[in-house]
This record gives sequence, structure tokens and C-alpha cells, in this order.
Amino acid sequence: MLTAFKRECRIIQQEPWLKTMLFVLPVCLSVLVWWIFSQGIARDLPVGVVDLDQSRLSRGLVRYYDASPTLAVTKQFASVEEGSAMLRNGDIYALAVIPESMEKDTLRGASPSVTVFNNAQFILIAKLVNSAFVSAQATYTAGIDTMKKMAGGTTVPVQALGQALPVRNQIIPLFNSNSHYGQFLVSGIIPALWQIFIIATTVMALAVEQRRQGLLPWLAQKPVTLLLGKLLPYGLVFMAQGMLFLWGLYVLIGWPMHGSWSILLLAQAFMVIACLSMATLFFFVAMDVTRAMSFVAGFTAPAFAFMGITFPATDMQTIAAAWRALLPVSHYIEIQVQQVDYGTGLQQAMPQLLILTTFILAFGLAVLRMLSWRKGQLEARA
Repeated sequence: MLTAFKRECRIIQQEPWLKTMLFVLPVCLSVLVWWIFSQGIARDLPVGVVDLDQSRLSRGLVRYYDASPTLAVTKQFASVEEGSAMLRNGDIYALAVIPESMEKDTLRGASPSVTVFNNAQFILIAKLVNSAFVSAQATYTAGIDTMKKMAGGTTVPVQALGQALPVRNQIIPLFNSNSHYGQFLVSGIIPALWQIFIIATTVMALAVEQRRQGLLPWLAQKPVTLLLGKLLPYGLVFMAQGMLFLWGLYVLIGWPMHGSWSILLLAQAFMVIACLSMATLFFFVAMDVTRAMSFVAGFTAPAFAFMGITFPATDMQTIAAAWRALLPVSHYIEIQVQQVDYGTGLQQAMPQLLILTTFILAFGLAVLRMLSWRKGQLEARA
């Protein structure tokens, strides 16, 4: 196996694409993804307002909207139709319509409604915009009620505020407390990219043998040992990639890490073995690099959508849940979230670790397929 290991290291040095896939592209894409989301928190999202009241009260409400860190009132329209057109064109993310008689209704004790339209196609942005509008409006309404109480005879401001807001919420996020987009998305996207690079690079490495000398001469003697010796250097490099992205996110950038590094590294080792197994199975089932890469693309490309980061895994349909179960990264990411955010122990990680170990069955199937093909080829030659 040592001879095969050294031989594979020489092949990596001689193959430019293997070097690129192992040492250049993973780092470049990971840095690019981090840079895209490096701002972290969405601020000053452009929104529009149709102020049909044009009163002191309505202008005050618009100022409260604009004072929100999330919102920026970039447009004020004379009609709803004009604002709707801008919303459909994507120039603004939301449109608030203040009714004509807002100040009059407020002074006589009625509850005028301010209507807010938003583009819910952008789910995350829509949630941010909705939350910002509700927060700004609640703050402004509480201020008005407090002033009315004080005008009605309550002279102590705290007492007036208590009468205006008899019950107040205190919502405390336990994890990702500042709603950092990078911490939410990048920590999921990079493992999904990592899975793609592991499986695609492994298939390319096996294809090198097919291209250089043919598979049968390569597998003529001790095929299983040769295969393990070929995969070993890639496994070590992939482990180094995994450690590098963990170091970058949770040491270099400094995002919170509450769990155990040893459990996380153990999960990465199992993840690498699982991906190597799936890649080997794809190659020896297809016995052709083009078809094998098609399997790789279909298997890994939609992985991020099935990881349960942006859509809850518990609400996935049966087929989607089954597809998710076939992806090694889906099980790895659960351990990563447990360790990074919750700081749980080995017992909580054991179910996903055990599932990752079952992917070794794919390697067994790949070996059986390889030996069967080799036997058939040798018999045909004889």
C-alpha cells in the first residue's frame, strides 16, 4: 500500500487538474462564499411609502421606518399604483401604504391600518422587512399611547408607558444571536461544496488510471490494496481541507464554537470516508468517467437544499427525506450544528456518526463491482 501511496503522490504532482481540485479551487470558492456574505447583517433594505394622509403623525411614522437599521425609505410615491410598479420591478422590497385618515382616526380613538406589501419570493428578506416594519410601528404606537396617557393626567412617564404597554416581550435568541447571514449560510454552503470536491476529485483520480494505462493493467495484482493506496493520499488532503475551513470559520474569523473539536474532527473523518466510498461506487458502477461525473453532479449539486439549513428536514416529504438520507453531508452538518451552536456531547452525536459509518457499505459494493468486472475481463482474455 505504501508503494501505491507514493505512486499516487507522484500522479497528483503530474496532473494539473488534480492539483487544482485539491489545493486551489476549494480554497478560492470558500473564500469567495465568505466574502459574498461577509457583511453578515442586512441593512438599509430599500422600501417605499405611499403617504395618503400627509399629516404630522404619518410623517413621524415614516421617520420611524427610516430610522430602523434594516429599512431605508428610498422612495415616496403619490399613488399605490406607482409604488406597486416599483415593487414589481424589484426596485424596492416592500411598500407601506398609510391611509388617508390616519391622524384623524387615531385622535378619535379608532385603529387605522397601515398596509405593507412585500415580495415574499425572497423569503429571508421578506422576514427581515416584516420584522422591521412591525418593530418600528409598535415603537411608534407605544410612543403615541404614552403621550396620550400623559395628556390624560398620568404625569409619571414610566407609569404612562406601562399603561400603554401593559405586557412587553423579551425574546432572546440563544444561537446566532445577531442574525448573522454569514454564520447562517456560509457554515452550511462550505460543507456542501466540500462534499462536491471530495466526490468529484476522487472520480477524477480513478479516471486517471483508466486514461493512463487502462483499468485492467492497474488492477492486475492486489486490486483492493492498490485501490486503498490510491485513495489514502486524497483522504488525508480532504481531511486537511475540512480542518482548514473549520479553522477559518471558528478561529480566524472568530465565530462562536461551543462544542468539542475532537467530535467535530471525528465527524469530518467519517464524512471523508463516506464521500470516498460514494465516489468509488459511482466510478465502478459507471466504468466511465463521463457517466460517473453525471452521477456526481446529480448526487451532490442539490445537496445544500436538502441539508435542512434553509428548510426544516422535519417538514420534507418522504422522497426528499430519503434523498437527504443518502447525502453524507446531511448527517455531518447535524453534528457540526450540534457542536458549534449547542455544545452537545458525544452521546447526541452518536446517531449521525453511526449513520456516516454505514456509507462504508458503498465502498464494499464498489469493491465487489470492481472485482466482478476484473474477473470478467480476465476470463474474456483467457
